[in-house]
Amino acid sequence: MRSPWGDRAAARLAHGLHRDRGSVTAEFAAVLPAVLVVLACCLGAVQVVGQQVRMTDAAADVARLLARGDGAGPASGLLAAVAPGTALAEERQGEFICARLSAPSAFAPFAVAGLTLAARSCALASDTASADP
Repeated sequence: MRSPWGDRAAARLAHGLHRDRGSVTAEFAAVLPAVLVVLACCLGAVQVVGQQVRMTDAAADVARLLARGDGAGPASGLLAAVAPGTALAEERQGEFICARLSAPSAFAPFAVAGLTLAARSCALASDTASADP
């Protein structure tokens, strides 16, 4: 003789298996936007690192131009071509001429958050280099 409780448990188990149908699709749909946001932030971080490298390179080039005595005109032209939207500050420290560059992040969400990139480079001034015997 079979127990009626056993039949009910088997029926509930079978019904429960059908009820879970499609749950993986719903979970995937809930997780997918979060994964895309994380991926976008990672790609944005790579873009910001590339911008920082370009700014550091441009700071070295601008410092060399200023140290040669070319003036701010050619330096600003080079800066506009290499890193548009970058602010240039020139300073002299002893026998060195330094260029300090700053610009907001090119990745919009980081720029909205206020991320500002900066780079600084110094070069020996040409008037100091020629004075040495």
